[in-house]
Amino acid sequence: MRTKFALPAIVAVAALMLTGCVDNSTPTTPGGSSDNPAVGVDAAAVALLPDNIKSAGKLIIGIDPTYPPNESKDDAGNPVGWDVELADAMAAKLGLKTDYQISSFDKIIPSIKGGTYDIGVSSFTDNVEREASVDFVNYFVAGVQWAQPKGSNVDPANACGLTVSVQATTYEETDELPAASKKCTDAGKKPITILKFDKQDDATLAITDGRADAMSADTPITLYAISKLADKIEPAGASFEDAPYGIAVQKGSPLAKALQAALQSMVDDGSYMAILDKWGVGAGGITTITINAAANG
Repeated sequence: MRTKFALPAIVAVAALMLTGCVDNSTPTTPGGSSDNPAVGVDAAAVALLPDNIKSAGKLIIGIDPTYPPNESKDDAGNPVGWDVELADAMAAKLGLKTDYQISSFDKIIPSIKGGTYDIGVSSFTDNVEREASVDFVNYFVAGVQWAQPKGSNVDPANACGLTVSVQATTYEETDELPAASKKCTDAGKKPITILKFDKQDDATLAITDGRADAMSADTPITLYAISKLADKIEPAGASFEDAPYGIAVQKGSPLAKALQAALQSMVDDGSYMAILDKWGVGAGGITTITINAAANG
């Protein structure tokens, strides 16, 4: 989660994708996967695959598709989004198919630890706490961006006493807002009321119907929501707290190295940035794919 994007450019691109009310059953991609550049198999990356994955011929991927435009559902209930397109292309580099398993966000990492899923692709922010459970292959950088009802004057740095909506179990709910609220109470001020929802769409709607004073989410998610509800909500301040996204992999698994090599091959041949640019999120792209950046960065 979290990087500083060029706001007007991102909103303009997102506005071309969809307009109207928030509804993540609608395809979020401006084109199908056929719009993406052809991705060839990378033999060096394939050589790094564990034997069980290679013989299975697929990656079983845990995903919570409630976070457009990163990952949501099309009309048929299939996962779509730039995260999904990156994962499909990464698998193609490894000569594998993708098998998406719909899950709630908080169950993905336990399912990876238990061996039910091979990986998790769901806008995971790589942090040291999560790295205690799984390894992360880092592929993107994002920031926290607040939104507010149009015409409001919310300052994320001075939000004591406000109600802020958020998707449950995200970094914003577990880390960012509790830390900000603690600063308020330590200073003798009113805490921030954290209004959490299972789906990001509901967190967004809470600032349109008066239940919340503001919303906090990853930059791509907030700017996408603003593009769809531009007559009702707007940015509240600038983005902050840059941090890496990571694909979650079982701790110590050699699969992490294979994914790293496949994604780096995509960076090098341009297919990685082509997907990000198509979705208007290229500003969060990176040039070097890493593993466990929170601990090693």
